Amino acid sequence: MLRAVALLGALVVVYFPALRGGLLWDDERHLTAVPLQSLEGLGRIWTEVGATQQYYPVLHSAFWLQHALWGDAMLGYHLATLALHALAAVLFACVLLRLAVPGAWLAAALFAFHPVHVESVAWISEQKNTLSAALGLAAMFAYLRFEVTRRPLAYAIASVLFLLALLTKSVVATLPAALLVIAWWQRGRLAWRDDVRPLVPWLVAGAAAGLFTMWFERALIGAEGAAFELSALQRTLLAPHIAWFYLGKLAWPAGLTFIYPRWEILPASPLAWLPLVAAVAALGLAWRLRSRTPLAVFLLFGGLLFPVLGFFNVYPFLYSFVADHFQYLASLPVLAAVAAMIAPLLRRTGRWPAVLLVAVLAILSFRQAGAYRDIETLYRSTLARNPACWMAHNNLGKELLADPARLPEAIACFQRALELRPAYPEALTNLGLALNNSGRPTEAIAYLRDSLRLKPGVYQAHNNLGIALARSGRADDALAEFARAAALNPRLPNIEENWAKALLLIGRPDEAARHFARAEELRARRSVRP
Repeated sequence: MLRAVALLGALVVVYFPALRGGLLWDDERHLTAVPLQSLEGLGRIWTEVGATQQYYPVLHSAFWLQHALWGDAMLGYHLATLALHALAAVLFACVLLRLAVPGAWLAAALFAFHPVHVESVAWISEQKNTLSAALGLAAMFAYLRFEVTRRPLAYAIASVLFLLALLTKSVVATLPAALLVIAWWQRGRLAWRDDVRPLVPWLVAGAAAGLFTMWFERALIGAEGAAFELSALQRTLLAPHIAWFYLGKLAWPAGLTFIYPRWEILPASPLAWLPLVAAVAALGLAWRLRSRTPLAVFLLFGGLLFPVLGFFNVYPFLYSFVADHFQYLASLPVLAAVAAMIAPLLRRTGRWPAVLLVAVLAILSFRQAGAYRDIETLYRSTLARNPACWMAHNNLGKELLADPARLPEAIACFQRALELRPAYPEALTNLGLALNNSGRPTEAIAYLRDSLRLKPGVYQAHNNLGIALARSGRADDALAEFARAAALNPRLPNIEENWAKALLLIGRPDEAARHFARAEELRARRSVRP
């Protein structure tokens, strides 16, 4: 217990730069929306697919509970995510102790303080990582207890914990396969009755969750289209490239960033084959060694990474094939192996080399956490390391839009995003809005029409186009755009207000009054909290 408390206290210090941070990127869509903040909303979280950003009802129930406890205070969410990370580290040590792996607490410290995990801990949306890891490791610990006792209650507890983890983030579907690898590592064989059969229900549940997530990513989040059209050969070459990238960041965590450059996989290039050749060679070497440990670590690392190795579409692949939070679970076997190798040396040298290693990692994590203190800092640090990140240029521009004095900088951000990605409807819409706000509505019209041509039916683009048309003296045309925007989003008061102002321009005050009244009604509804 003392070690756990000390670990949590040290983590609070290391992550202090990020603890006061606000919402990042898609945090707002993950936290509990107003219609879901009631008890009825909690029921919808479980029963209505699409009510939340992803169908992870345990995660969104946790967010629901946290909103009930501290509302919109971001510090509460940050501390909860940090506490779950600390709990995952402690449970990791417990699992390793049960498996009699040397250096269990050193492995836990490496996991807790490694800077590749800053993204998972400092970004509120990735509470799904820390919560699912804690539940998954608790399930592993309970299952290892079941292997000793063979008591039905122990199996039931382990199974419930695994299902809860699966309903927090489906990436934990790989855990039963990991348990099979561990069983083989321990005994050198797998027995159907004792090893495989108890995990069949877990494997089936994991496969079902994985298939559902694949469908959800494609159908409701949008992980499909030209950016995701990779051949089977490209995906085969991509997988070892991803795996080696993550191993490299674990070994040398330099240049960590929120969005990494997106690689182009060219099968015609000999360099594209090097990661695959190296992976096959490493697998062959691990197979030939007398110890089962290297092969077990290889299989565990690759297996836990499998959902994000490029064989399946996940939405972030639109921006990059890799992200630090993708290797949160997969880092565990590698860090355990490193700690197990170091542990015998510490008997001769004392603990100071381990303390020094953990201290260096903690300092690096403290520095990395500073990038997450606010959203503008995060995007600027991303662009410093990945200047071609069109998404970061666009999103930074959106942050600058709120300050009239920074409109020229915002316009430059959107223009740069469009240079990097010309067919980028969101940047076109944002550039149109920025030009509108800069008193250049005639220029804005062309960009907004291009946005709607690329992505029809976006209410923001119709609304912004209506504003530009009205300011250009084309109020009649503007009315049609506001009508389209209101049809697409009938709950937004700003659309009704803009519509009313356009009606005033053409001398229709009675109609304008009705839309002004409708805008006030919608604002009143939005201010009511269940």
